[in-house]
Amino acid sequence: MLKSTRRLRRRIARAACALALVLPLAACDALTPGSTAAVPGPRSVPSSTAVPEGDVTLRVQFADAPLMVDALIAAFEKGHPGISVEPQYKTFSDYVQNLKLTMTSDSAPDIAQYAVGMTDLAQDGHILDLAPYREAYGWDESIPPVSLDQLTAGRKSEATGGRALFGVPAGLSMTGIYYNKELAEQAGIKGPPRTLAEFEEQLAAAKDADLTPLGVGALDSGGLHLWAALLNQLIPTDDYWDWVNGTDRATIETRAGITASERVIEWGRKGYYNESANGTGQLDSTAQFTQGDSVFLVNGNWAAGQLATVMGDDVGFFPLPGENAGAPTVASGFSVAYAVSSRTEHPEAAGAFLDFLTSPEAGQIISDNGFLPPNPEAVAKPEGVLADIAEGHRRAIADDGITTFPDFAAPAMLDRLRSGVQKLIADRVEPADYLDSLQDEWEEHHAE
Repeated sequence: MLKSTRRLRRRIARAACALALVLPLAACDALTPGSTAAVPGPRSVPSSTAVPEGDVTLRVQFADAPLMVDALIAAFEKGHPGISVEPQYKTFSDYVQNLKLTMTSDSAPDIAQYAVGMTDLAQDGHILDLAPYREAYGWDESIPPVSLDQLTAGRKSEATGGRALFGVPAGLSMTGIYYNKELAEQAGIKGPPRTLAEFEEQLAAAKDADLTPLGVGALDSGGLHLWAALLNQLIPTDDYWDWVNGTDRATIETRAGITASERVIEWGRKGYYNESANGTGQLDSTAQFTQGDSVFLVNGNWAAGQLATVMGDDVGFFPLPGENAGAPTVASGFSVAYAVSSRTEHPEAAGAFLDFLTSPEAGQIISDNGFLPPNPEAVAKPEGVLADIAEGHRRAIADDGITTFPDFAAPAMLDRLRSGVQKLIADRVEPADYLDSLQDEWEEHHAE
């Protein structure tokens, strides 16, 4: 009761301060470079898709799959000799933390990977509505509706009158569990579990076999993928979407949130995680998994290309199962999508690059790197672990079970999630306090 009272007072004080600042700041906003009042350039791309003659250079900033991006750029440049594409890779945490500053600066890249914070940038006119290109290029025919629906920023297009579009997918993603087949057999594990309880039995079997059950790269994003995977099996998807989308009065402080957080703590107490999980990044945990350091690994399909290359047929993949056999397949995922800056001088060239991402040639490159191409029918049927991922993604799509990552709930949510899950793994925070910190961040952002 005392905690609830303190929290209520804190939020009342914050709201009062915010209200007091609204009027004085409103006049200053119009004079502040990069402010919402100073909308930079057009809100939508031109209706023409004709690329101007002459040499053009596009700068592309991104945070995922550098090998895939390099291959896509090489293939695009081969077919468009007048356009050069300059890749600018950033680590995920640096990319997200600096996204707003990057896209509101005079040196903004022409094209940028869509990430948390893009909705606000779209609202303020810093990235272009691609709806005219959606119609001109016929993207509705080559990209699944669920992938485009995640990129509308909840807006209607002023240019076309239909749905807005602020990004184009270059591969679809989902998180889940990889498993080392040889080590699983040593532990007496016969195959992917049918229920969450059965997966916990497999973790215990791995521990009893003197093996490390679960590899987690919690230094960056691996821990939050674990927590989100558990949450996905316990919370109604509509309630989760309400929270991520900022629906009025939505909350993560629910029984499902508590239970998912308690599971993370419990698995740590039982010794299921790799040593130094909190000091290990996703890339390192993946490398360790290829060396046989754990039976299972929590990660996304973006690691599949590396795992398939090193481990061959000895690695498999499954989405974390639900509480009951036959429950809908639910997993975190998003498209590795790209937006166009409103400051670009080459929107037509940027449009040509985005359209290339929907082509069969690009789709094969995307598939070869472990991502799901927007049009899976246009590529060769995957094999091995890539086939496992494609089947898991197919089931999740059929069950309407692809949920976006929890850090999309607020631009600064990633830090709260990452540090909070690290504390859960180390058994240094109560689940209620962890969820309270997330909800505080959510309310602070959506109150604005």
